[in-house]
Amino acid sequence: MPTVPMTPAPSPESRIRIIALGDELLAGVGDARALGWLGRAVASEQGADSRIDVFTSALPGETSAALADRWDAEVQARLSTQGQADGSVDHRVVLALGRADVESGISLARSRLNLAKILDGLERLRLPAFVVGPPPSRDPGTTAGVRELSGAFEDVCSRRRIPYVDTVGGLSGHEQWESDLSRSPGDHPGQTGYGLMAWLVLHGGFGSWLGTSE
Repeated sequence: MPTVPMTPAPSPESRIRIIALGDELLAGVGDARALGWLGRAVASEQGADSRIDVFTSALPGETSAALADRWDAEVQARLSTQGQADGSVDHRVVLALGRADVESGISLARSRLNLAKILDGLERLRLPAFVVGPPPSRDPGTTAGVRELSGAFEDVCSRRRIPYVDTVGGLSGHEQWESDLSRSPGDHPGQTGYGLMAWLVLHGGFGSWLGTSE
């Protein structure tokens, strides 16, 4: 894997380029406003100067194994070579991990290794990462598995001092989340649920990670 040569540090005037990878929830499936949680979180941090650009790549039902296979090519395709060279673009990567590992029967050990592979690769490229874990399902059995999966993901991030948002812990049993999910034709939220996810992300240090707020 290629490494990035030393480049000028981003300045307060640099554009912030978020490269976001994940599943259908990253794409905001089911959101009548077509914003999803990421659009809402970015809008909250954007500010009058509109420095943040978002380049998203979402695949329905993606497992951590599939993400581990594609992340490098997806990130490389969205990097600004000139921006890296002159410090005019501050690249950052958001990973939105879904529930598919539970539904596909991937072991927790393998899920951990898949995420570790991605995060270690991003570290070699010197690209800061922000990880958002999978939310609860409408199925209690799936949610129980998601809790274990999220705990494994959080441990991988904690060992690397990478911010992690535990959405299943924050939303399990939440009346508004469950009501929103129950109205969905699929296992995804609507406007209310995505708003709740965005709230968790914003209170999970998204702004400080971007450098746009304390």
